[in-house]
Formats: sequence, C-alpha cells, structure tokens
Amino acid sequence: MLLGDADRELLYETLKRHAAEGRLDVPELERRVALVAEAQTREQAATAVADLPALAGVPEPAPRPRRGRGHGEADKPAPDWRPTSERFRDPRTRRVLRVWVDPAGERHYVAE
Repeated sequence: MLLGDADRELLYETLKRHAAEGRLDVPELERRVALVAEAQTREQAATAVADLPALAGVPEPAPRPRRGRGHGEADKPAPDWRPTSERFRDPRTRRVLRVWVDPAGERHYVAE
C-alpha cells in the first residue's frame, strides 16, 4: 500500500519520540528518517520502526471497517479523492465501478 503524507508524518513523529527517549542517537535517527523519506509503501517505511518498542500513550490504529459490499466500494467519492481512468467490473454484482484514489494512496470503487 502506498505511503501517504499523513503516514510519513506519523512515522517521523514516532522516530522523534524514540530519539527523545534516548533509544536513537542522531546518526541513527537521521538514517531512519532517510528510510521513511525514500519509502514508497507503508511496508518499506515500517522497517524504520520495526525494531523499536511501542510508545506509551500511542494507541494502535483502529482497523478500518469493512463495507460488506466488497472491493472497498463507496456510495460516492470523498471530496479529497482523485478519479483515475480505471474502471472495474465487480464480478459479484457485475456493476461497473470507477477507481478513485485518496491522499494516502488507497483505492476506492464508486459505481458509475
């Protein structure tokens, strides 16, 4: 999954807190910040914090609710989603869906 700006900022903040708590020295902090800056996906960026313990007071992200319609289908696009030229036919319903991308790079499907 693509790494969005909000995800990247959260990782920078996490690294900053680990450095402030004495787990990272300046060269190691700079190395990890560079990893996050160069990462294209969430998986690549996660390597920068994978070996660090969880921070106190930072809740784990809540799982996203499933819509039950399959394929991440939405009723309508959110204001910050960008349309793509891609179309998708849901094999279950046979409806044609347009692919939209949110700022975090996640794909959403809206019936045409």
